[in-house]
Amino acid sequence: MEGRGFEYPTDSVSAPNARLYVTNKSRNYGERGVRITVLDLDSEFYGTFGTFGTSDGKLQSPSAIEATDDGRILVCDDYTHTVNLFDLEGKFLNRWGIYGRGEGELNGPSGLAVDSDNNVYISDTRNHRIQKFNIDGYHIATFGNQGKNNGQFDLPWGISMTPRNTLCIADWGNNRIQELTIDGDVLSVIHNESNPLYELKYPSGAVVDENGLIYISDWGNERVKIINDEGLMIQNLRGEGTISKWAGEFLNTNVEENDARQASNMDIELDFLDDNDPHSESAHIEKYFWSPVSIKLDKFNRVYVTETNRHRIQVYQQT
Repeated sequence: MEGRGFEYPTDSVSAPNARLYVTNKSRNYGERGVRITVLDLDSEFYGTFGTFGTSDGKLQSPSAIEATDDGRILVCDDYTHTVNLFDLEGKFLNRWGIYGRGEGELNGPSGLAVDSDNNVYISDTRNHRIQKFNIDGYHIATFGNQGKNNGQFDLPWGISMTPRNTLCIADWGNNRIQELTIDGDVLSVIHNESNPLYELKYPSGAVVDENGLIYISDWGNERVKIINDEGLMIQNLRGEGTISKWAGEFLNTNVEENDARQASNMDIELDFLDDNDPHSESAHIEKYFWSPVSIKLDKFNRVYVTETNRHRIQVYQQT
């Protein structure tokens, strides 16, 4: 719940220093666990920053995180409707953003992307739109409004830059992914109408690798779906989480909990579930994704899936 570990993580990003920065929202905006956890792929722990509070450098409900190429960390806070900037060591640099519905104002921002010019694209979730700012918070443009047509949104969530310098947006309430130019023009839409096999249900994020593969965190189905550049779904991942280094060390120290775990059936049959509900299934099977709220890529095309309800990140790489 504190220090090394996660509590209800909401997002993660691999920064230029090869460290992973993870936003923890904690429970009911609780004070104890709100923080940014810093680690690397070998589970080396580098500390925390951005703990709960209202003063500069403090966070209340961190919802999304991104890194710039020049070494700045940006964090959205969906409770204070702000963007907070830190350096790679966690030193506070700046805060901007104001609550409202007008252009340049925010309401529950929950997704971040940054282009090569350090322009910032925000999923302005409860305003059902995307907004573009410079790194200092100057408003540049607004894309979309609430609706179901192409270019409109219903509670947009994760947003990412693609290798072709476009925006990939998880249009959560419309069960689809939209690709936009950096000027807001719609290029393509991935939805169940185009291919019923996708079965997208409230996607939380999507990223595109250099080979044109699209990775979607399908939050409502507790899965990660991978679609190639021809529109074929080539993988439908359920999750295969293992014990992390940190969890292993905890269990080695807490012998009674480890003994109980060893005596448990960790891969039970789910015949007792009546409706094959993915959420209920994931709650009972530890290796499955459970609330995959974010999906990110690093420069080596490793895929990071952040799971809120499992308090963990599963990492994958195409073979």
